Amino acid sequence: MGAIVYWAIIRTIILIPVIWVLRSWVDYQFWWAMSFTLIYGVIIHPAVIQFKIFEETNKDIIESTLCSSCKYFDKTAVLCTKFDQHPTLENLPCEGMDWEPQVSEYNDEETEIK
Repeated sequence: MGAIVYWAIIRTIILIPVIWVLRSWVDYQFWWAMSFTLIYGVIIHPAVIQFKIFEETNKDIIESTLCSSCKYFDKTAVLCTKFDQHPTLENLPCEGMDWEPQVSEYNDEETEIK
């Protein structure tokens, strides 16, 4: 996930001077449309595509591993926050020994049926 943000920032840094230079070469009314088109085509669209690829490649890990039901698992980064490692289908960072269930916001003493 960090690579998606990193490359979006790099593309933004490159695109800002390009848009600035185009300002003097293109009429003002066309410059705005061209700027928005470049921002979408160079920054936003590639980031969305990369995010979809990220979701697709990590779908099995997020849905069907022991880590995905642990309280230390961060779905946005596919990361075990306790060991600061990325789990895979073959390798769990804690080998299941430090697994703790996620605490639900609806799971408190007041809502329990006694």
